[in-house]
Amino acid sequence: MDDDKPILEQTTDAMSSAAGATVEAVKTVAKKVRKAAKKVATKVMPKKAKKAKKAPKKTAKKSAAKKSGKKAVKKAAKKATKKKKKAKKSKR
Repeated sequence: MDDDKPILEQTTDAMSSAAGATVEAVKTVAKKVRKAAKKVATKVMPKKAKKAKKAPKKTAKKSAAKKSGKKAVKKAAKKATKKKKKAKKSKR
């Protein structure tokens, strides 16, 4: 200990350096834990789940909506023609 510095200042310096050391230790431990957890996760998870799912493109959604709309129109037209045919047959 220095005789030039007051005791209070020496203790605060010691406390701050100890706090800094503990923070550094905690950071290194946290990094190691993260790495270990990643390794375990890659071993445990099935191969299909490892791949991140890509978001579908907006254009695909739009085209699917257009196609379904067109199909609905065609189906409605077919149903209408079937009803007309049935009505004609029942009149005979």
